[in-house]
Amino acid sequence: MQEPTASATVNHRSPRTVLDATERRQEIIETARALYEEKGLAHTTIQDITNRMGVARSLFYHYFTDKDAVTTAVLDAYVEDYVEALHYWNANRRPGDIDHALHTLVHLLRVALFENDAFRMALATHENAGLYIEFINRVTDQTTTYIIETTVRDYSAMHEVRIEHLYETFYVLILGMISYMRRHPDTPDDVICDVIAQTLHMDRGKTTASTR
Repeated sequence: MQEPTASATVNHRSPRTVLDATERRQEIIETARALYEEKGLAHTTIQDITNRMGVARSLFYHYFTDKDAVTTAVLDAYVEDYVEALHYWNANRRPGDIDHALHTLVHLLRVALFENDAFRMALATHENAGLYIEFINRVTDQTTTYIIETTVRDYSAMHEVRIEHLYETFYVLILGMISYMRRHPDTPDDVICDVIAQTLHMDRGKTTASTR
């Protein structure tokens, strides 16, 4: 099988004779993701993916059983991007500044989940409802687990945590916020921050350990 040239690949890597299995699989995922964003999910075929890569369809089927399988892998990539952004958000929180943490988290959700590229728009359509629900559920689970392990831990050093069933409470809250923001995109961030703070019994503003 002839290897594609650098110009045929989605990331324009330097020419090489052989790509290992991990690199080849990743190239298929990156190519599918690029095409989904350019053309939309419904209008991208396996043939489009292999044409963009300059390889035979048989190579695609060596790594993925069908289009749904590679689409799931693309979802994984989006979730990984989101988790990376969540780590960045946590690293740049201001200790004790709850209001700043809330506003920057709401901004992160807006950008990460509602950015208007063709793939996200395609996920939100009726025909892709199942994929969209899977994407949102995975984002909600990742966000909930990460916040409990980091932000809630830090918050508890300065405040009393006045909620029980942490995972369940955060999961329902985050999922509800995502659904609400999708349905009501013009709602001011400040209103959403208020709802989060009230649900979690948090006092917005700056607090230091000495004021607990």
